[in-house]
Amino acid sequence: MKIYKIPTDLRAFIFDIDSTLYTNQTYAFEQVDCQVRQFAKERGISADEARRMVADYRKKFAAEHEGSKVSLGNTLLAFGVPIEQSVQWRRELLEPADFLGRDERLIETLKGLQEKYQLICVTNNPVLPARKTLDAIGISEFFPEIVGLDTCFKSKPALEPFETAVERLGGGIKAENCLAVGDRYDMDIKLPLEMGMGGILVSGVEEVYQISKSVL
Repeated sequence: MKIYKIPTDLRAFIFDIDSTLYTNQTYAFEQVDCQVRQFAKERGISADEARRMVADYRKKFAAEHEGSKVSLGNTLLAFGVPIEQSVQWRRELLEPADFLGRDERLIETLKGLQEKYQLICVTNNPVLPARKTLDAIGISEFFPEIVGLDTCFKSKPALEPFETAVERLGGGIKAENCLAVGDRYDMDIKLPLEMGMGGILVSGVEEVYQISKSVL
């Protein structure tokens, strides 16, 4: 866990979902690779060739942007796949319940946080598979709102998803009252910090368990 900033008047948490609220390398790989395979099928190329294209583009992007990472949605967009198509593929292909199960420890963690703070998710997946993920883990009740790829049709680290999350929190909450939690600095933390939010980088759900004890 790396703590970048904790707001002095903390009122809300903005959580990433994938590889933040669960740790499952098999599913983390599959939810990317199933889209790459679909891209390969649409292009009439092999899955390995599509994987190389994605890897090469991401490597080039990082070299040209001081090591910053690029989302799969924006990578596919660079290859001519509209965000709307990425949304549809993810809706059709992602089945988190095949990989994830109920997490009692996370449930207790979020139950404690919810007593003091509002909680919302911002994810680069569409709302439907994101909601399925929260259902599979057993934490859907803690997140009445999800800002997904099909909410703004913008992939993190775009500004719009985070602005929308703050708006949906309501209650006079502003960016400086929010704490962003995620597993990728470039996608989940960097922009929120620039917006005035707090930020915590985690390596997976094991560190999310510690937030209430170690940070607050």
